[in-house]
Amino acid sequence: MAAEPPGFHLEGRADLALVDRVLDELDRLWAQVPDVAAEDRTLFGLALSEIATNIAQHSAGAEVVMRITVSVSEGALRAAIVDTAAPATIDWNGVAMPGEESESGRGLALAQAVLDEFHHSADESGNVWVLVRRPSSGAHPSA
Repeated sequence: MAAEPPGFHLEGRADLALVDRVLDELDRLWAQVPDVAAEDRTLFGLALSEIATNIAQHSAGAEVVMRITVSVSEGALRAAIVDTAAPATIDWNGVAMPGEESESGRGLALAQAVLDEFHHSADESGNVWVLVRRPSSGAHPSA
């Protein structure tokens, strides 16, 4: 039987404390797969942080649950985030980096720029966000 790829799963209220837990788990995951290039770790972590933070901030005051699953396989760093928030309506053609003076609005544009795949779907139960980055080094998990 094939071993599960290295990764983790967290679930909890969609808040910044959960985002911090996700980033802590991501740091532990990188210790298990040291052959993933630093650039790939940084850019994947940035995208994951931006999307999870957006969900937490847009859910402030609501009882929204986020489930985050992250895995590293031979060809991809992958995250799936499922939330119970109201379906997000996104004009993907309008997603762009804001001006230099802007203090917000970069999350989706950053994620699109650094990921090889970035998908969102929504229905009455919430949203599903899929983030994929293919490592530049062709990393193989060593765990």
